[in-house]
Amino acid sequence: MKTSLDCIPCFFRQALFAVRAATQDVAMHKELLDRVGSLLPDIPLDSSPPEIAVMVYGAVSEVTGLADPFRTIKQESTKKALALYPALKHRIQTSENPLLTAVRTAIAGNVIDFGANPSFELELEVDGLLQKPLGINHFEAFRDRLQASDWILYLGDNAGETVFDRLLIETMDKPTVYAVRDAPFINDATEEDAEMAGLSSVAQIVSSGCKAPGTILERCSDTFRKTFRKAPLIVSKGQGNYESLSEESGPLFHLLKVKCGVIAGILGAPEGSFVLMQASP
Repeated sequence: MKTSLDCIPCFFRQALFAVRAATQDVAMHKELLDRVGSLLPDIPLDSSPPEIAVMVYGAVSEVTGLADPFRTIKQESTKKALALYPALKHRIQTSENPLLTAVRTAIAGNVIDFGANPSFELELEVDGLLQKPLGINHFEAFRDRLQASDWILYLGDNAGETVFDRLLIETMDKPTVYAVRDAPFINDATEEDAEMAGLSSVAQIVSSGCKAPGTILERCSDTFRKTFRKAPLIVSKGQGNYESLSEESGPLFHLLKVKCGVIAGILGAPEGSFVLMQASP
């Protein structure tokens, strides 16, 4: 998808939150906003939001001198999610439809997003989110594709959310390749974050090679692109992955919470709703 003008205020908000996570120096906060503002004339609106985010978070790293300003916050999110793991596992195993419950649980984990929603409260949100209906529900197509697939490519999103992904991977019970970001962006999961969530016990963790908060295939490694093209089932988690893969077709299913009006308008699903959507064949 292309970047909307409505995305631009969001980039400023994300940049301010990121620099405040890194330092209390107000002068540095102002310096970063000035830097982001200077990028505006060169922002190509025909690029996807994750591509623009590379520019914005590059400025964050340059101003703060930190490659991963969210590292501590990511670790805390993963610890909180791991504390919920036993109860969520029990809920899935005892439900009438464990696969559907695991899908909903994985999407519920998508609330862990300091870019779109820095004020979320994990424990408070998850239980209520598990009761939400799916705004787009292609579950039967997903179930059928899963049954016909001998392995899965799973595109991870945020740290902490990785624990919820693990629950779905365990429930799908197929060999899985779990792809993470090649470098830190916001609270997106890297290999370190996936390992902390215990994903190495249920999946092969790989880097997409993409240094962006999404899966921009042109920026991914040749090895990953080959894996993507031959995968019999691709699970794409989160809004960043949707934004960068919205025009891709094939055995691709997007799992996300709709976090802004721009995406709500594109998908035709209410803001805040859960989405399990099959890409075009």
